[in-house]
Amino acid sequence: MTEKKEKCGLFAARSSSGADVVPMTLQGLEAQQHRGQESWGISVPGKPVFTRMGLVTGWHLEADTLSSYSGKSAIGHVRYSTTGRSVIENAQPIQVGSEFSIAHNGTLVNADEISASVAPEFGRPCESDTLAAGLRLQHFLQEGRGMFEAFKSLSVELVGAYCFAILDSSGMIYVARDPRGYRPLCLGWQEDSGTFVAASESCALASVGADFIRDVEPGEIVRFGDAGVESIRFAPRMATAYCSFEYTYFAHPSSRLNGVSVYEARKKVGRVLAKKSQTTGDVVIPVPDSARPSALGFALESGIPMDEGLMKDRYGRKGSIRSFIEPEQPRREEVVRRIIPIKETIKGRDVIVIDDSVVRGTSSRIIIDSLRRAGAKSVKMAVTFPPIRHPCFMGIDFPSREELLAHEVARDDDTTSETASKVANAIGADEFFYNDIEGLGEAIGLPRDSLCFACVNGDYSKLSTTLPVKAQEQAKT
Repeated sequence: MTEKKEKCGLFAARSSSGADVVPMTLQGLEAQQHRGQESWGISVPGKPVFTRMGLVTGWHLEADTLSSYSGKSAIGHVRYSTTGRSVIENAQPIQVGSEFSIAHNGTLVNADEISASVAPEFGRPCESDTLAAGLRLQHFLQEGRGMFEAFKSLSVELVGAYCFAILDSSGMIYVARDPRGYRPLCLGWQEDSGTFVAASESCALASVGADFIRDVEPGEIVRFGDAGVESIRFAPRMATAYCSFEYTYFAHPSSRLNGVSVYEARKKVGRVLAKKSQTTGDVVIPVPDSARPSALGFALESGIPMDEGLMKDRYGRKGSIRSFIEPEQPRREEVVRRIIPIKETIKGRDVIVIDDSVVRGTSSRIIIDSLRRAGAKSVKMAVTFPPIRHPCFMGIDFPSREELLAHEVARDDDTTSETASKVANAIGADEFFYNDIEGLGEAIGLPRDSLCFACVNGDYSKLSTTLPVKAQEQAKT
C-alpha cells in the first residue's frame, strides 16, 4: 500500500540576484523542525537530492558534503510520517526523472489509485503519495504541457490535502496549495539577497530575515522564475477547511496562519477554557511547550498564578523532540518521560495542568503520575482541543477510532462534560476539562465554517468533494 499520510514542513527559495540560497534553506528548515523530525532533505539544480534521517539541526555534521551544494534556487523538506516506514527511501525531496524534484506536506487519500495509474508506464513502485503525484505530474509534462497546465491537470486527480514545492531542472520553483487550504503555505521576500521565499509557516520567513508577503491562496500555484513571481488558479474557489489542530498544537507560536497569530489564538483559547471550566486551584502549569500560551491565558482569566512545574530536558539528545509526532508509541513515551517535574512548584498544591490535546491518553497518564509522585495534592487537567473521536484523513496522526481515548471510553452521544468525566477516570486526573468547538472557534477568530473539525464531530460533509466515499464510510465506522 502506498504511504498516504504525512504532515511536514516545506521551504523554497530563489534569488533574483544569484545569491546562494542553500544556507537560507537549511535555516528555514531548522525553523520548522517542529513540523517534522524523522528526516530532512534539500534539492538544488544539477546535484543529486541530498537527504538524511534525523534532525535537520545536525546538518553541520554534513558540512563537507553540503559545501558542494549551492545555487540560486533550492527546495527543502522536514518529514513527519503518520503511517508507513520512517526510512531514508521515503525522505524528501524526491527526484522525478531529469525534469524536477518535489516535496509535499499533506495527505493524498487516493494515492493507491494514482500509483496504479503510473506504475505500468513508469515501471516504478510508489512508496509514497509524493512519488505517485510526482510521476503523474511527469506524465503530463511529457505530453508537452507547461508546468502550470500540467499541475492543473494533476490537481483534477488529487484527492486530499496537499502543499507542494517543485524545483525544475532550469531552477524555477513552483509552490501550490490545495483548494480547501487544509495545510498552511506562505510567501516572503528577503531584501538583502533579492530572494523570494515560500514556507509552510511564517516563522521560517522570520528566521531568514524575509518579510511576509501573503499566504498562498487555496487552489493557487505560484512560480518563482526569471520574470519574478507569477501565479494562476488551478481550481475554482470553494469553502476552506483550515486545520484547527494547527492552531492549538502543530504550528509554531510565532507564526501567522491564514491571517491569525498562533500565539494570540493559543492565549485566547486558554482564557476561553478558564471561563468554561470555572475550576479552582493553587497553580496553573503548562505541559511544555505548545501549551504555554494557553496556560498563560488560563492564568490571566482565572486569576490563578502560572508557574513552571514541568520542564523538558533541553540538554539531552531528546530535548527538542515533540512526542506527538514521533512515529512509534514507545518513542512517544520516552519523550514524555523525559519531562521533569519541579517539586517546589508542585508539592502540596492543587495543580491545574494545561495541555493542547488528549489523543491516545498515554502522555497524559505519564504526566499526571509524575505530578502525583512530585507531591501534588490534587491534579486537574484542562485541554484546549475538543474531544478527538474520529480519524483524520488530511495528515494528522489520528488514523483509527480504536486508538482515540475519547472514542474508547465514551459514547458518541455523550456530552463534552460526560466525556471529560470518563477521560479523567481513564488517565487518573481528579478533574478533567475539554474545550469545545464553539470555544476553539472563538479563540482562533476565524469563521467556524472556514475550519475543519471533522476529527471532533465526524462531520465529513465539507470534505465530500475531496474525500472518497470509501474513506467517509470508514470514518463513520
